[in-house]
Amino acid sequence: MFNLPNCITLSRIIFVIIFTIMLAFDSSSTNKELIEGTPFAGYFYAITWTKAVALWAFVLGAISDFFDGYFARKLNQVTNFGKLLDPLADKILVAAAFIYLSSVGYCPFWVSTLIIFREFLVTGLRQIAIAQGQVIAADGWGKWKTTFQLTFCIACMIHIAYAGNLPQPLRFLSQGIGGELLRSISLWGAVILTLWSGINYCWKSRNLLR
Repeated sequence: MFNLPNCITLSRIIFVIIFTIMLAFDSSSTNKELIEGTPFAGYFYAITWTKAVALWAFVLGAISDFFDGYFARKLNQVTNFGKLLDPLADKILVAAAFIYLSSVGYCPFWVSTLIIFREFLVTGLRQIAIAQGQVIAADGWGKWKTTFQLTFCIACMIHIAYAGNLPQPLRFLSQGIGGELLRSISLWGAVILTLWSGINYCWKSRNLLR
């Protein structure tokens, strides 16, 4: 059970825990006290270190989603435990981020509800398929959906954690028209692909639902 791919998957759940704990704290005032009067005051003034840690925990969790599947196939270590835990860890990571972003006003509540509903729906359909000896494989639409969701979450977390304190070439990611455009495109792209991929899964599963 504890092979390399499964350990990477388990690490994603640990990253979710770190992400959640860090966002439970607001160290803005602590940062201000520690940074004022230091050589870093002009650059790190607005950075909340807890939110920066949450950002990078989320990024590492998102990256791990690629590597566990890659190593499972390459090392021929595909297990039932991994099949169960991998999609579950993905959904926990995405759900945690969207719930937080809705709570701080970066994402409409109905969007988070739609995304989480779709994830549970597809998980349920896959379980029905497995019970009937069939497999509903992930398709390209679902992968693009995940890409847009993760892009939106990371773009928002960069803005929350770093505000205007990124180096100039990267500042467009966190503020101004560039940041707003990136967040808007990735959000509505995620909404459209969430709907479309959900409908596509339902259509492919229509024989199971009869």
